[in-house]
Amino acid sequence: MKVCLRRREIIAGLGGAAAWPLVASAQRQTKPTVGWLHQRPGRPPREHIEAFRRGLAEIGILEGRDVTVEYRTTEGHPERLSALAADLVLRRVAVIVASATDPTLAAKAATRTIPVVFNMGADPVELGLVASLNRPGGNLTGIVGLGAEIAAKRLELLHKLVPAIESIAMLVGRTDSPYDLAEASNVQSAARTLGLRFLLFNATTESEIAAAFATLVERQAGAVLLGGSVQLDSRTDQIISLAARYALPTMFYYGSAVREGGLLSYGPLLSESLRVIGAYTGRILKGEKPADLPVQLQTRFEFVINLKTARALRLEIPPLLLALADEVIE
Repeated sequence: MKVCLRRREIIAGLGGAAAWPLVASAQRQTKPTVGWLHQRPGRPPREHIEAFRRGLAEIGILEGRDVTVEYRTTEGHPERLSALAADLVLRRVAVIVASATDPTLAAKAATRTIPVVFNMGADPVELGLVASLNRPGGNLTGIVGLGAEIAAKRLELLHKLVPAIESIAMLVGRTDSPYDLAEASNVQSAARTLGLRFLLFNATTESEIAAAFATLVERQAGAVLLGGSVQLDSRTDQIISLAARYALPTMFYYGSAVREGGLLSYGPLLSESLRVIGAYTGRILKGEKPADLPVQLQTRFEFVINLKTARALRLEIPPLLLALADEVIE
């Protein structure tokens, strides 16, 4: 299922070439290094790395043979981002891959010369990261998932499942995150349109998430919508467990959460995003400028339903939602 989002910017043809770091040639003794900056504990998930490698391979570059990738993670501590980005700059990596909005902001602050390829949900133009989508104009480019913009669609799908509810709770990450603020604002507006009472909770730690669920149950929330923050994504198991304990329908951002036992999800197809990031990284390694590579808009989204979880909650999925789903887990 494809979702078309109208924007003033139209993605132009790809092109451009100039003097950015090149892939190692016969004259060079060392391979270039790509630094991958992210916030999840440990390395990025295996499927994300494989999608990134597919993108590199499209450009004729193989990890190990032509390029080395080093991973830097905050392990769930966003205050470490600046130091990690600075470390990659000191290492003189050829390209920085920034996974999510906050790592992108940290990379932007750390360097004006090293190319940065991002995968993020917030609008990079509004944040001042690029001059425009068609012509980024600096050392940053990448793909935008528009997670904040599709937040209203996510609420709409959840409401179609439980139309009788009177209030909706939303969990987002940090109070100072531009992405979380934009996402919450869009959901609040959509809830008002649907006539729903809106309850917002900022939660990043295990104890904060537990407290948020206890409070939203006390305030009689009928369903829970999870924001797309990395902090919540890393607590998927806990959230699924709490939702089951309190018998609450949930809408997640990533399909992986539903495959693990969540009820619904609607969000960008991450394998496609990481493939694009890999291809852009490869093109920059081969000499193209990030300034000339248009920021792409995510056009592939997935809607996933877990019927087993629905049955446990004694919910019947309407035929319309089943017809819209990209994946139905039995």
